[in-house]
Amino acid sequence: MKISTLNRLMAITLLCCASVAAVAQQDTAAFLRAPATPLVVHDPYFSIWSTTDRLTDGPTRHWTGAPQELNGIVRVDGKNYRYLGDADRGIPALDETHRQITPTRTIVTMQSAQIELSITFLTPAFPDDIKIMARPITYLTWEVKSRDGGTHDVSLYLDADGAIATTSRDEPVAWSRAELDGLHLLRLGTSRQPILEKSGDNLRLDWGYFYIAVPAAEGSSELAAGNQTYRDQFVANGKIPLDDDLAQPRLPQSRYPAAPALSTVLHLGAVGPATVSRHVILGYDDVYSVEYMQQKLLPYWRTEFPSFSALLKGAEHDYLPLKKRAEQYDSDLEHDLVQAGGQEYAAIATLAFRQAVAAHKLVEDANGVPFFMPKENFSNGSISTVDVIYPSSPMFLFLNPKLVEAQLEPVMRYAQTSQWKFPFAPHDLGVYPLANGQLYGGGEVSEEDQMPVEESGDMILMVAAIAHAEHNADFAARYWPLLTKWADYLLAKGFDPENQLSTDDFAGHLAHNTNLSIKAIEALAAYAQLAAKLGDHKAASHYETAAKSMAAKWAPMAKAGDHYRLAFDKADTWSQKYNLVWDNILDLHLFPADVAEQEVATYKTHLNRFGLPLDNRATYTKLDWTIWSATLARNPADFKTFVHPIFEFLNQTTDRVPMTDWYDTLSARAVGFQARSVVGGVYMKVLADPEMWSKWVTRARQTTTDSASANGQKR
Repeated sequence: MKISTLNRLMAITLLCCASVAAVAQQDTAAFLRAPATPLVVHDPYFSIWSTTDRLTDGPTRHWTGAPQELNGIVRVDGKNYRYLGDADRGIPALDETHRQITPTRTIVTMQSAQIELSITFLTPAFPDDIKIMARPITYLTWEVKSRDGGTHDVSLYLDADGAIATTSRDEPVAWSRAELDGLHLLRLGTSRQPILEKSGDNLRLDWGYFYIAVPAAEGSSELAAGNQTYRDQFVANGKIPLDDDLAQPRLPQSRYPAAPALSTVLHLGAVGPATVSRHVILGYDDVYSVEYMQQKLLPYWRTEFPSFSALLKGAEHDYLPLKKRAEQYDSDLEHDLVQAGGQEYAAIATLAFRQAVAAHKLVEDANGVPFFMPKENFSNGSISTVDVIYPSSPMFLFLNPKLVEAQLEPVMRYAQTSQWKFPFAPHDLGVYPLANGQLYGGGEVSEEDQMPVEESGDMILMVAAIAHAEHNADFAARYWPLLTKWADYLLAKGFDPENQLSTDDFAGHLAHNTNLSIKAIEALAAYAQLAAKLGDHKAASHYETAAKSMAAKWAPMAKAGDHYRLAFDKADTWSQKYNLVWDNILDLHLFPADVAEQEVATYKTHLNRFGLPLDNRATYTKLDWTIWSATLARNPADFKTFVHPIFEFLNQTTDRVPMTDWYDTLSARAVGFQARSVVGGVYMKVLADPEMWSKWVTRARQTTTDSASANGQKR
């Protein structure tokens, strides 16, 4: 072969390799230093995070910030290293070399001179399979191999602090162990078990039981329901006492004999260059999850399993299939997120995934109907807040619209009762976990601090979006009189809103709010769209005509030179018109295209280092709304212009908490809120791609069909 020919072939080979690498890079989310890393994240109570750059730099915490410690040590040839938590700072930590967050997994790689250790927290929260998503189960997997070519004796230690089952450390806990077919179990919970006795915001779960389940078939293991001194004994000799600590119940803050903890040791034996893998299951049985209209509701996993022991056995049986499924799901979703908005957008949406799911609790009513009920984390603790469901809805509309139905179902039923006397939609159902009626803004008796246009518009738009995704208005038909009442309210009151609150209630009351007006106009057109789907063409024509008339009046009334005002009567103001995004998403097309174009051009002139302010009144913003506003941009480069400062905010903020949606665009500091479901709103961008949206809705429908078929075969 001639040298020149060889050189050409080598060049072609290198070019092909580079192209493959480029494609792979395009399909992957950019690396994001998460303010907080999800580890065991399921619902508002069972939610454990790492808030440091390395897993060994601090304790693991509940999303509220309260320590709920998981501590891990690996023993290599008699020498100890920390891989999780900082309870024993005298023990050296493994060097953390890589951290990857995918939609369903957190994967952290560490090393010493002798070994490489990879740990994976897998939470199979697939929105397209709500029975799997409802399982309060995280798989913790270790993969260990030699780095130096030698063989090393390796043991893994894990303990869980008693505070995981308490809301405060002055609640006594009790512990035990048990055996299931194929599983060794450790269990811990409060001795008093105050089921559903408390409601509020800064609370954790203090009833039910936390479990560590260890597969019996995987190799040698030791378990103890004891205390934190057992960790010292592992450090000393690689073993823990086989006798359980019987001095219980005891406070998690006890110093004598020591704070209670569940301890597990997995003996891997001789580990060489080939990877050795082990796993355990971390789970929480909360017995009853929420109270709805004075009735205690069971968690939704009970539709599949009669008991938590059955759930644990099922989870162990499904470990390998779910592990493989999660890898494929994450790859598919991340690919489409990159395609839709770029690598930085994909990283933000990926980080939002488990947080958005875990700010909800999936429960069943007496007939097995799913309710997907969010908690308004670090806002006021409300349950099923409509203007929290609304911004979160894009993620669930995209990945499984049935979950949006499950969000709205309990609200609709409540609004039909005699308890709710107003002609507009309610704000909430109570304070988590007690959904016995609205408490916000004077509750069921006062109109003073309600959000009538906001909530009514939200409900109609979400129901219309469900119909748009599912190509039918079946859900709307069940509640048509209610939707009609709210549409009539918007017809009378929506175009030029009175002095009232909107979802951005932290900014205070505002009359003549132009963005709120857009919501009412879009909602009326969405109602007309629903009426047409239901065959009521007279109503469809009436409301569509009204919406178009309002839209025609809106632009000249809101115009302020090259943009549109914050309020109709406030000159020299501006605001994000994020509600305008529905105009294209739902194919309503009420407003001229240049309205969005002028708004996007104006937004670029107000962009700060860490984001676009919500409006001219302050430098703070809402992360979710900014993505909605960015979705108005026709040019992909403009969209990325608004996304990049958000990416930088998350990378640089010093507030190490689960993603906040309300922060300052100059300082990168959180103003308030954290761990809220509203970050699901960043998925609005993928709703703007009709083919991609349809693909994922079809996928969810097929998964549901396959699951139902499989369950039928089992029966």
